[in-house]
Amino acid sequence: MDDDLFALAQVPKEHTLPLAVRMRPRKLDEVVGQEKAVAEGTPLERLASAHQSSGQNLTAPSSVILFGPPGVGKTTLAYIVAQQSGRFFEELSAVTSGVKEVRAVLAHARERLVSTGQETVLFIDEVHRFSKSQQDALLPAVENRDVTLVAATTENPSFSVISPLLSRSVVVKLEALDTDNLSKLLERALVDERGLKGEVKLNAAAKDRIISLSGGDARKALTTLEAAADAVIGDQPRKKGARKSMITEEVVASVMDVASVRYDKQGDDHYDVASAFIKSMRGSDPDAALHYLARMIRAGEDPRFIARRIMIAAAEEVGMAAPQILQTTVAAAQAVAMVGMPEARIILSEAVLAVATAPKSNASYMAIDQALADVDAGNIGQVPIHLRNAPTQLMKQWGNHKGYQYAHDQPGAVASQQYMPDELVGRTYYHPNDRGYERELGPRLERIRTILRSASNPAGSQGSPSQAGGDSPQVNNDSED
Repeated sequence: MDDDLFALAQVPKEHTLPLAVRMRPRKLDEVVGQEKAVAEGTPLERLASAHQSSGQNLTAPSSVILFGPPGVGKTTLAYIVAQQSGRFFEELSAVTSGVKEVRAVLAHARERLVSTGQETVLFIDEVHRFSKSQQDALLPAVENRDVTLVAATTENPSFSVISPLLSRSVVVKLEALDTDNLSKLLERALVDERGLKGEVKLNAAAKDRIISLSGGDARKALTTLEAAADAVIGDQPRKKGARKSMITEEVVASVMDVASVRYDKQGDDHYDVASAFIKSMRGSDPDAALHYLARMIRAGEDPRFIARRIMIAAAEEVGMAAPQILQTTVAAAQAVAMVGMPEARIILSEAVLAVATAPKSNASYMAIDQALADVDAGNIGQVPIHLRNAPTQLMKQWGNHKGYQYAHDQPGAVASQQYMPDELVGRTYYHPNDRGYERELGPRLERIRTILRSASNPAGSQGSPSQAGGDSPQVNNDSED
Protein backbone atom coordinates (compact mmCIF):
# COMPACT_ATOMS: atom_id res chain seq x y z
CA MET A 1 0.00 0.00 0.00
CA ASP A 2 1.21 3.49 -0.82
CA ASP A 3 2.70 5.24 2.21
CA ASP A 4 0.75 8.40 1.22
CA LEU A 5 -2.40 6.62 2.26
CA PHE A 6 -1.25 7.06 5.83
CA ALA A 7 0.65 10.35 5.62
CA LEU A 8 -2.65 12.21 5.57
CA ALA A 9 -1.23 15.67 6.21
CA GLN A 10 0.75 15.48 2.96
CA VAL A 11 -2.16 14.38 0.77
CA PRO A 12 -3.47 17.41 -1.17
CA LYS A 13 -6.87 15.85 -1.85
CA GLU A 14 -7.51 14.03 1.38
CA HIS A 15 -11.23 14.72 1.16
CA THR A 16 -11.34 12.23 -1.72
CA LEU A 17 -10.14 9.41 0.50
CA PRO A 18 -12.72 7.15 2.17
CA LEU A 19 -13.86 8.30 5.60
CA ALA A 20 -12.47 5.15 7.21
CA VAL A 21 -9.02 6.04 5.85
CA ARG A 22 -9.22 9.73 6.76
CA MET A 23 -10.15 8.85 10.33
CA ARG A 24 -7.28 6.46 10.94
CA PRO A 25 -5.59 7.19 14.31
CA ARG A 26 -2.23 8.93 13.98
CA LYS A 27 -0.86 8.03 17.42
CA LEU A 28 -1.30 5.11 19.78
CA ASP A 29 -3.28 7.22 22.24
CA GLU A 30 -5.89 7.84 19.52
CA VAL A 31 -6.54 4.12 19.06
CA VAL A 32 -10.00 3.12 20.29
CA GLY A 33 -10.92 -0.28 21.68
CA GLN A 34 -7.43 -1.75 21.98
CA GLU A 35 -6.26 -0.09 25.17
CA LYS A 36 -4.80 -3.31 26.56
CA ALA A 37 -2.77 -3.91 23.40
CA VAL A 38 -1.22 -0.42 23.32
CA ALA A 39 -0.78 0.23 27.05
CA GLU A 40 2.61 1.31 28.34
CA GLY A 41 5.09 -1.54 28.37
CA THR A 42 3.25 -3.67 25.83
CA PRO A 43 5.13 -4.96 22.75
CA LEU A 44 3.37 -2.49 20.46
CA GLU A 45 4.05 0.47 22.73
CA ARG A 46 7.70 -0.50 23.08
CA LEU A 47 8.04 -0.83 19.31
CA ALA A 48 6.41 2.54 18.70
CA SER A 49 8.53 4.21 21.40
CA ALA A 50 11.82 2.60 20.37
CA HIS A 51 13.13 5.23 17.98
CA GLN A 52 15.94 3.77 15.93
CA SER A 53 18.31 6.52 17.06
CA SER A 54 17.71 5.84 20.75
CA GLY A 55 19.08 2.33 20.94
CA GLN A 56 15.90 1.13 22.64
CA ASN A 57 14.97 -0.82 19.53
CA LEU A 58 17.22 -3.68 20.60
CA THR A 59 14.91 -4.41 23.53
CA ALA A 60 11.75 -4.25 21.44
CA PRO A 61 10.42 -7.39 19.73
CA SER A 62 11.59 -8.01 16.16
CA SER A 63 8.33 -9.64 15.12
CA VAL A 64 4.74 -9.05 16.19
CA ILE A 65 1.66 -10.92 14.99
CA LEU A 66 -1.61 -9.01 15.28
CA PHE A 67 -4.47 -11.49 15.61
CA GLY A 68 -8.04 -10.24 15.43
CA PRO A 69 -11.17 -9.81 13.32
CA PRO A 70 -11.41 -7.38 10.39
CA GLY A 71 -11.77 -3.67 11.05
CA VAL A 72 -10.09 -3.49 14.46
CA GLY A 73 -7.02 -1.51 13.39
CA LYS A 74 -4.31 -3.99 12.50
CA THR A 75 -3.01 -2.02 9.51
CA THR A 76 -3.28 1.25 11.40
CA LEU A 77 -1.29 -0.07 14.36
CA ALA A 78 1.48 -1.25 12.06
CA TYR A 79 1.75 2.16 10.43
CA ILE A 80 1.69 3.99 13.78
CA VAL A 81 4.56 1.80 14.98
CA ALA A 82 6.59 2.78 11.91
CA GLN A 83 5.67 6.47 12.03
CA GLN A 84 6.28 7.02 15.74
CA SER A 85 9.57 5.12 15.73
CA GLY A 86 10.94 6.74 12.57
CA ARG A 87 11.06 3.53 10.59
CA PHE A 88 10.23 3.11 6.91
CA PHE A 89 6.83 1.50 6.32
CA GLU A 90 6.58 -1.30 3.77
CA GLU A 91 3.46 -3.35 3.15
CA LEU A 92 2.82 -6.69 1.46
CA SER A 93 -0.45 -8.51 0.97
CA ALA A 94 -0.28 -12.27 1.30
CA VAL A 95 -3.04 -12.49 -1.30
CA THR A 96 -1.01 -10.91 -4.11
CA SER A 97 2.62 -11.48 -3.08
CA GLY A 98 4.81 -14.51 -3.68
CA VAL A 99 8.26 -15.57 -2.49
CA LYS A 100 9.85 -13.38 -5.19
CA GLU A 101 8.12 -10.25 -3.88
CA VAL A 102 8.97 -11.13 -0.28
CA ARG A 103 12.66 -11.53 -1.05
CA ALA A 104 12.74 -8.30 -3.06
CA VAL A 105 11.23 -6.29 -0.19
CA LEU A 106 13.62 -7.87 2.31
CA ALA A 107 16.59 -7.09 0.06
CA HIS A 108 15.54 -3.44 -0.25
CA ALA A 109 15.08 -3.24 3.52
CA ARG A 110 18.58 -4.61 4.03
CA GLU A 111 20.05 -2.13 1.53
CA ARG A 112 18.19 0.74 3.20
CA LEU A 113 19.51 -0.28 6.61
CA VAL A 114 23.11 -0.52 5.37
CA SER A 115 23.11 2.63 3.23
CA THR A 116 21.01 5.02 5.33
CA GLY A 117 20.67 3.33 8.70
CA GLN A 118 16.88 3.49 8.47
CA GLU A 119 15.05 0.44 9.71
CA THR A 120 11.92 -0.95 8.09
CA VAL A 121 8.58 -2.05 9.46
CA LEU A 122 7.34 -4.76 7.11
CA PHE A 123 3.59 -5.14 7.43
CA ILE A 124 2.12 -8.32 5.96
CA ASP A 125 -1.64 -8.42 5.80
CA GLU A 126 -3.40 -11.80 5.96
CA VAL A 127 -0.16 -13.62 6.72
CA HIS A 128 -2.16 -16.84 7.21
CA ARG A 129 -2.49 -16.95 3.42
CA PHE A 130 1.29 -17.21 3.02
CA SER A 131 2.53 -20.70 2.19
CA LYS A 132 5.17 -22.40 4.31
CA SER A 133 7.91 -21.43 1.84
CA GLN A 134 6.80 -17.80 1.89
CA GLN A 135 6.83 -17.73 5.69
CA ASP A 136 10.20 -19.50 5.73
CA ALA A 137 11.62 -16.70 3.57
CA LEU A 138 10.93 -14.22 6.38
CA LEU A 139 12.94 -16.03 9.05
CA PRO A 140 16.51 -14.81 8.30
CA ALA A 141 15.43 -11.17 8.09
CA VAL A 142 13.50 -11.44 11.36
CA GLU A 143 16.39 -13.15 13.15
CA ASN A 144 18.93 -10.59 11.87
CA ARG A 145 16.59 -7.64 12.55
CA ASP A 146 16.81 -6.55 8.93
CA VAL A 147 13.13 -5.72 9.33
CA THR A 148 10.64 -5.37 12.14
CA LEU A 149 7.86 -7.70 11.06
CA VAL A 150 4.28 -6.80 11.91
CA ALA A 151 1.98 -9.47 10.51
CA ALA A 152 -1.81 -9.41 10.62
CA THR A 153 -4.14 -12.39 10.59
CA THR A 154 -7.80 -13.09 11.21
CA GLU A 155 -7.03 -16.76 11.86
CA ASN A 156 -5.53 -18.30 14.97
CA PRO A 157 -1.75 -18.05 14.48
CA SER A 158 -1.28 -21.29 16.39
CA PHE A 159 -2.63 -23.04 13.31
CA SER A 160 -1.88 -20.61 10.47
CA VAL A 161 1.71 -19.49 11.18
CA ILE A 162 4.67 -21.87 10.97
CA SER A 163 6.23 -22.79 14.31
CA PRO A 164 9.69 -21.23 13.66
CA LEU A 165 8.12 -17.85 12.85
CA LEU A 166 5.58 -18.11 15.66
CA SER A 167 8.31 -18.86 18.21
CA ARG A 168 10.18 -15.71 17.15
CA SER A 169 7.10 -13.50 17.40
CA VAL A 170 4.98 -11.84 20.04
CA VAL A 171 1.29 -12.49 19.42
CA VAL A 172 -1.01 -9.56 20.22
CA LYS A 173 -4.70 -10.41 20.28
CA LEU A 174 -7.01 -7.59 19.21
CA GLU A 175 -10.70 -7.58 20.11
CA ALA A 176 -13.75 -6.65 18.08
CA LEU A 177 -14.91 -3.15 18.99
CA ASP A 178 -17.82 -2.95 21.41
CA THR A 179 -20.80 -0.59 21.31
CA ASP A 180 -19.07 2.17 23.28
CA ASN A 181 -15.96 2.02 21.09
CA LEU A 182 -17.96 2.27 17.87
CA SER A 183 -20.11 5.07 19.29
CA LYS A 184 -16.96 7.04 20.13
CA LEU A 185 -15.58 6.55 16.61
CA LEU A 186 -18.83 7.65 14.99
CA GLU A 187 -19.07 10.76 17.17
CA ARG A 188 -15.47 11.64 16.38
CA ALA A 189 -15.99 11.19 12.64
CA LEU A 190 -19.07 13.44 12.68
CA VAL A 191 -17.19 16.49 13.97
CA ASP A 192 -13.51 15.92 13.14
CA GLU A 193 -11.98 18.13 10.45
CA ARG A 194 -10.70 15.01 8.74
CA GLY A 195 -14.19 13.56 8.86
CA LEU A 196 -17.62 15.05 8.22
CA LYS A 197 -16.76 18.41 9.84
CA GLY A 198 -20.10 18.74 11.60
CA GLU A 199 -22.02 18.93 8.32
CA VAL A 200 -24.59 16.31 9.36
CA LYS A 201 -26.27 15.02 12.49
CA LEU A 202 -26.85 11.41 13.48
CA ASN A 203 -29.85 10.53 15.62
CA ALA A 204 -29.64 7.87 18.32
CA ALA A 205 -31.65 5.24 16.46
CA ALA A 206 -29.50 5.65 13.36
CA LYS A 207 -26.31 5.35 15.39
CA ASP A 208 -27.57 2.20 17.07
CA ARG A 209 -28.44 0.76 13.67
CA ILE A 210 -24.98 1.47 12.27
CA ILE A 211 -23.36 -0.13 15.30
CA SER A 212 -25.53 -3.24 15.09
CA LEU A 213 -24.88 -3.60 11.36
CA SER A 214 -21.12 -3.23 11.70
CA GLY A 215 -20.50 -6.37 13.74
CA GLY A 216 -17.65 -4.76 15.68
CA ASP A 217 -15.90 -3.62 12.49
CA ALA A 218 -14.82 0.03 12.67
CA ARG A 219 -14.18 0.20 8.94
CA LYS A 220 -17.70 -0.97 8.17
CA ALA A 221 -19.24 1.42 10.70
CA LEU A 222 -17.43 4.43 9.20
CA THR A 223 -18.19 3.31 5.65
CA THR A 224 -21.88 3.05 6.51
CA LEU A 225 -21.82 6.49 8.15
CA GLU A 226 -20.17 7.97 5.06
CA ALA A 227 -22.74 6.40 2.73
CA ALA A 228 -25.58 7.69 4.91
CA ALA A 229 -24.06 11.18 5.01
CA ASP A 230 -23.72 11.21 1.24
CA ALA A 231 -27.36 10.20 0.95
CA VAL A 232 -28.64 13.15 3.02
CA ILE A 233 -26.14 15.81 1.91
CA GLY A 234 -26.04 15.06 -1.80
CA ASP A 235 -23.60 16.80 -4.11
CA GLN A 236 -24.28 20.36 -2.95
CA PRO A 237 -22.47 21.78 0.10
CA ARG A 238 -24.64 23.04 2.96
CA LYS A 239 -25.38 26.74 2.68
CA LYS A 240 -24.26 28.98 5.52
CA GLY A 241 -26.91 29.13 8.23
CA ALA A 242 -28.91 26.25 6.76
CA ARG A 243 -30.11 23.48 9.05
CA LYS A 244 -27.85 20.45 9.21
CA SER A 245 -29.17 17.33 7.54
CA MET A 246 -30.17 14.49 9.88
CA ILE A 247 -29.17 10.89 9.32
CA THR A 248 -32.10 8.73 10.42
CA GLU A 249 -32.50 5.00 10.88
CA GLU A 250 -34.39 4.86 7.59
CA VAL A 251 -31.46 6.46 5.78
CA VAL A 252 -29.05 3.93 7.29
CA ALA A 253 -31.36 1.09 6.27
CA SER A 254 -31.47 2.41 2.73
CA VAL A 255 -27.69 2.30 2.34
CA MET A 256 -27.03 -0.93 4.21
CA ASP A 257 -29.71 -3.27 5.49
CA VAL A 258 -27.75 -6.48 6.10
CA ALA A 259 -25.66 -6.86 9.24
CA SER A 260 -22.06 -7.94 9.08
CA VAL A 261 -21.77 -11.57 10.11
CA ARG A 262 -18.30 -12.08 11.55
CA TYR A 263 -17.70 -15.66 10.53
CA ASP A 264 -14.71 -17.13 8.70
CA LYS A 265 -15.32 -20.76 7.80
CA GLN A 266 -11.61 -21.50 8.20
CA GLY A 267 -11.01 -19.33 11.24
CA ASP A 268 -11.78 -19.11 14.94
CA ASP A 269 -15.23 -17.61 14.34
CA HIS A 270 -16.25 -20.81 12.59
CA TYR A 271 -15.30 -22.91 15.59
CA ASP A 272 -16.54 -20.41 18.17
CA VAL A 273 -20.01 -20.22 16.63
CA ALA A 274 -20.15 -23.98 16.10
CA SER A 275 -19.09 -24.49 19.72
CA ALA A 276 -21.76 -22.10 20.99
CA PHE A 277 -24.31 -23.85 18.77
CA ILE A 278 -23.53 -27.25 20.26
CA LYS A 279 -23.39 -25.95 23.83
CA SER A 280 -26.77 -24.23 23.39
CA MET A 281 -28.38 -27.51 22.29
CA ARG A 282 -26.68 -29.30 25.19
CA GLY A 283 -27.90 -26.61 27.58
CA SER A 284 -31.53 -26.96 26.38
CA ASP A 285 -31.73 -23.37 25.12
CA PRO A 286 -33.60 -23.66 21.80
CA ASP A 287 -33.58 -19.91 21.21
CA ALA A 288 -29.81 -19.58 21.51
CA ALA A 289 -29.35 -22.68 19.36
CA LEU A 290 -31.54 -21.14 16.65
CA HIS A 291 -29.58 -17.88 16.89
CA TYR A 292 -26.28 -19.63 16.19
CA LEU A 293 -27.92 -21.74 13.50
CA ALA A 294 -29.07 -18.52 11.81
CA ARG A 295 -25.55 -17.06 12.02
CA MET A 296 -24.08 -20.13 10.36
CA ILE A 297 -26.74 -20.10 7.65
CA ARG A 298 -26.27 -16.40 6.89
CA ALA A 299 -22.50 -16.86 6.78
CA GLY A 300 -22.90 -19.52 4.10
CA GLU A 301 -21.92 -22.50 6.23
CA ASP A 302 -22.35 -25.86 4.49
CA PRO A 303 -25.74 -27.20 5.70
CA ARG A 304 -24.27 -30.70 5.66
CA PHE A 305 -21.72 -29.63 8.26
CA ILE A 306 -24.53 -28.24 10.41
CA ALA A 307 -26.57 -31.44 10.00
CA ARG A 308 -23.59 -33.56 11.08
CA ARG A 309 -23.13 -31.48 14.23
CA ILE A 310 -26.81 -31.90 15.08
CA MET A 311 -26.58 -35.69 14.64
CA ILE A 312 -23.55 -35.83 16.91
CA ALA A 313 -25.36 -33.73 19.51
CA ALA A 314 -28.33 -36.10 19.39
CA ALA A 315 -26.09 -39.04 20.27
CA GLU A 316 -23.78 -37.24 22.68
CA GLU A 317 -26.16 -34.93 24.52
CA VAL A 318 -29.56 -36.67 24.34
CA GLY A 319 -28.56 -40.29 24.00
CA MET A 320 -30.76 -42.87 25.66
CA ALA A 321 -32.90 -40.25 27.39
CA ALA A 322 -34.72 -39.93 24.06
CA PRO A 323 -33.13 -42.33 21.56
CA GLN A 324 -35.67 -41.46 18.87
CA ILE A 325 -34.06 -38.01 18.53
CA LEU A 326 -31.08 -39.56 16.75
CA GLN A 327 -33.47 -40.99 14.17
CA THR A 328 -34.98 -37.53 13.74
CA THR A 329 -31.60 -35.92 13.12
CA VAL A 330 -30.49 -38.64 10.71
CA ALA A 331 -33.70 -38.12 8.74
CA ALA A 332 -33.07 -34.37 8.83
CA ALA A 333 -29.55 -34.80 7.45
CA GLN A 334 -30.88 -36.94 4.61
CA ALA A 335 -33.62 -34.40 3.88
CA VAL A 336 -31.12 -31.52 3.88
CA ALA A 337 -29.02 -33.36 1.29
CA MET A 338 -32.06 -33.96 -0.91
CA VAL A 339 -33.74 -30.56 -0.55
CA GLY A 340 -30.87 -28.09 -0.29
CA MET A 341 -31.04 -24.44 0.71
CA PRO A 342 -33.01 -22.31 1.33
CA GLU A 343 -35.71 -24.81 2.38
CA ALA A 344 -33.15 -26.89 4.28
CA ARG A 345 -33.14 -24.15 6.92
CA ILE A 346 -36.58 -25.37 8.06
CA ILE A 347 -35.38 -28.96 8.35
CA LEU A 348 -32.30 -27.88 10.29
CA SER A 349 -34.47 -25.79 12.59
CA GLU A 350 -36.71 -28.76 13.35
CA ALA A 351 -33.73 -30.97 14.12
CA VAL A 352 -32.15 -28.32 16.35
CA LEU A 353 -35.38 -27.89 18.29
CA ALA A 354 -35.72 -31.65 18.69
CA VAL A 355 -32.26 -31.89 20.25
CA ALA A 356 -32.47 -28.70 22.32
CA THR A 357 -35.85 -29.52 23.89
CA ALA A 358 -35.26 -33.25 24.45
CA PRO A 359 -34.36 -34.68 27.88
CA LYS A 360 -30.59 -34.94 28.18
CA SER A 361 -28.23 -37.78 29.00
CA ASN A 362 -24.56 -38.29 28.24
CA ALA A 363 -24.58 -41.74 29.85
CA SER A 364 -23.99 -43.62 26.60
CA TYR A 365 -21.15 -41.25 25.70
CA MET A 366 -19.52 -41.69 29.10
CA ALA A 367 -20.10 -45.45 29.01
CA ILE A 368 -18.20 -46.11 25.80
CA ASP A 369 -15.33 -43.83 26.87
CA GLN A 370 -14.98 -45.72 30.17
CA ALA A 371 -15.04 -49.05 28.34
CA LEU A 372 -12.40 -47.80 25.89
CA ALA A 373 -10.25 -46.61 28.79
CA ASP A 374 -10.29 -50.13 30.26
CA VAL A 375 -9.34 -51.68 26.93
CA ASP A 376 -6.58 -49.11 26.38
CA ALA A 377 -5.23 -49.88 29.86
CA GLY A 378 -5.02 -53.59 29.02
CA ASN A 379 -8.00 -54.62 31.13
CA ILE A 380 -9.21 -57.15 28.61
CA GLY A 381 -9.18 -60.75 29.79
CA GLN A 382 -10.30 -63.80 27.89
CA VAL A 383 -13.81 -64.27 26.62
CA PRO A 384 -15.67 -66.65 28.99
CA ILE A 385 -15.59 -70.13 27.49
CA HIS A 386 -19.37 -70.54 27.45
CA LEU A 387 -19.62 -67.46 25.21
CA ARG A 388 -17.04 -68.62 22.70
CA ASN A 389 -17.94 -69.68 19.21
CA ALA A 390 -18.09 -73.42 18.42
CA PRO A 391 -18.67 -73.92 14.71
CA THR A 392 -16.58 -77.14 14.51
CA GLN A 393 -16.65 -80.44 16.37
CA LEU A 394 -13.09 -79.89 17.60
CA MET A 395 -13.98 -76.53 19.14
CA LYS A 396 -16.95 -78.14 20.85
CA GLN A 397 -14.59 -80.75 22.30
CA TRP A 398 -12.51 -77.90 23.70
CA GLY A 399 -15.51 -76.82 25.71
CA ASN A 400 -16.44 -73.74 23.73
CA HIS A 401 -20.06 -72.80 24.25
CA LYS A 402 -20.56 -75.42 26.97
CA GLY A 403 -23.04 -74.27 29.59
CA TYR A 404 -24.30 -71.31 27.60
CA GLN A 405 -27.88 -70.34 28.46
CA TYR A 406 -30.04 -69.03 25.65
CA ALA A 407 -31.49 -65.82 27.09
CA HIS A 408 -34.89 -66.15 25.40
CA ASP A 409 -35.47 -69.44 27.19
CA GLN A 410 -35.14 -67.75 30.58
CA PRO A 411 -37.72 -65.73 32.57
CA GLY A 412 -37.77 -62.18 31.32
CA ALA A 413 -35.26 -63.19 28.60
CA VAL A 414 -32.42 -62.66 31.11
CA ALA A 415 -30.15 -65.60 31.91
CA SER A 416 -28.20 -65.81 35.14
CA GLN A 417 -24.76 -66.15 33.57
CA GLN A 418 -21.45 -64.32 33.36
CA TYR A 419 -20.74 -62.21 30.29
CA MET A 420 -17.73 -60.16 31.41
CA PRO A 421 -14.18 -61.57 31.41
CA ASP A 422 -13.19 -62.75 34.89
CA GLU A 423 -10.97 -59.69 35.44
CA LEU A 424 -13.89 -57.31 34.90
CA VAL A 425 -16.72 -59.09 36.68
CA GLY A 426 -18.80 -56.48 38.47
CA ARG A 427 -17.54 -53.60 36.31
CA THR A 428 -20.32 -51.29 35.14
CA TYR A 429 -20.02 -48.63 32.45
CA TYR A 430 -23.56 -47.55 31.72
CA HIS A 431 -25.25 -45.49 34.43
CA PRO A 432 -28.60 -44.14 33.23
CA ASN A 433 -29.93 -40.95 34.78
CA ASP A 434 -33.50 -40.18 35.83
CA ARG A 435 -34.51 -38.20 32.73
CA GLY A 436 -36.66 -39.24 29.81
CA TYR A 437 -36.58 -42.89 28.80
CA GLU A 438 -33.67 -43.55 31.16
CA ARG A 439 -35.98 -42.91 34.10
CA GLU A 440 -37.81 -46.09 33.10
CA LEU A 441 -34.67 -47.87 31.99
CA GLY A 442 -32.70 -47.42 35.21
CA PRO A 443 -34.83 -49.62 37.53
CA ARG A 444 -35.15 -52.27 34.82
CA LEU A 445 -31.38 -52.35 34.30
CA GLU A 446 -30.83 -52.73 38.04
CA ARG A 447 -33.13 -55.78 38.09
CA ILE A 448 -31.21 -57.26 35.16
CA ARG A 449 -27.87 -56.66 36.86
CA THR A 450 -29.14 -58.35 40.02
CA ILE A 451 -29.86 -61.47 37.98
CA LEU A 452 -26.48 -61.29 36.24
CA ARG A 453 -24.64 -60.88 39.55
CA SER A 454 -26.19 -64.10 40.79
CA ALA A 455 -24.47 -66.07 38.01
CA SER A 456 -21.81 -68.67 38.65
CA ASN A 457 -19.24 -69.54 36.03
CA PRO A 458 -20.65 -72.68 34.43
CA ALA A 459 -17.48 -73.93 32.84
CA GLY A 460 -14.67 -71.65 33.97
CA SER A 461 -14.48 -68.63 31.79
CA GLN A 462 -10.76 -69.01 31.18
CA GLY A 463 -10.56 -72.78 31.40
CA SER A 464 -8.13 -74.46 29.05
CA PRO A 465 -9.61 -76.39 26.15
CA SER A 466 -10.88 -79.76 27.31
CA GLN A 467 -8.67 -82.70 26.45
CA ALA A 468 -11.27 -85.19 27.59
CA GLY A 469 -13.17 -87.26 25.10
CA GLY A 470 -16.84 -88.08 25.24
CA ASP A 471 -19.90 -86.49 23.84
CA SER A 472 -19.83 -82.81 23.11
CA PRO A 473 -22.79 -80.61 23.95
CA GLN A 474 -25.28 -80.10 21.17
CA VAL A 475 -25.06 -76.53 20.01
CA ASN A 476 -27.33 -74.63 17.68
CA ASN A 477 -24.80 -72.06 16.56
CA ASP A 478 -27.10 -70.41 14.07
CA SER A 479 -29.52 -69.24 16.75
CA GLU A 480 -27.43 -69.08 19.88
CA ASP A 481 -24.10 -67.57 18.84
